[in-house]
Amino acid sequence: MKKFVIIVAGGAGSRMGTDIPKQFLELCGKPVLMHTIQRFYDYDPDCELFLVLPAAQKSFWSDLCLKHGFLLPHQVVSGGETRFHSVRNGLGHIQGDGIVFIHDGVRPLVSRETLDRCFQAAQETGNAIPVLPVTESLRKLDGRRSFSVDRSLYFSVQTPQTFRSKQILDAFSQPFDPLFTDDASVAEKAGHPITMVEGNPENIKITTPTDLDVAGVFMKKHVD
Repeated sequence: MKKFVIIVAGGAGSRMGTDIPKQFLELCGKPVLMHTIQRFYDYDPDCELFLVLPAAQKSFWSDLCLKHGFLLPHQVVSGGETRFHSVRNGLGHIQGDGIVFIHDGVRPLVSRETLDRCFQAAQETGNAIPVLPVTESLRKLDGRRSFSVDRSLYFSVQTPQTFRSKQILDAFSQPFDPLFTDDASVAEKAGHPITMVEGNPENIKITTPTDLDVAGVFMKKHVD
């Protein structure tokens, strides 16, 4: 079945404390975003890949590709006002039936095994999201008091969130809702139960300088 990949990269780098958006910072010699694209290309060179960037960042990305000799095939799409609108812009380029991976541009360490679990489950059930069990204690705030909750009932969610193309295209035809936190919440509101699969712990989202350091350690260990 055909594979489509939408990589969303709209960060401004404020939590990094840099003028350069986090997706363009160097990790082991090249921008984070290039590592992310490479992961999907290595998984399946025939996947159709769309990179969604703010319009103002597209020329900077082109310059980086020239500087690093980055030639992996991908199409750049202009982002929107929110992540929802950016994903919808990317989905507007999907043609035909297949499986759509929607991935954060700053998660360059997703494993081949995670991608395969997402793909297989989405084929079978219509969608899949990679998750990890919560390992720390959790408390719920209710007014001025907090209460312990059963952490076994909770999971942290990663990307790529993966869907049959018809399901996710239909879901994103809904109007924007500020309560949408990810692509799965959009599909869920459209009436689709969500399938969870095992993620990989190295698949961190790089948002702080510490995250970048940790990703460098993982990268040097050739996580795959």
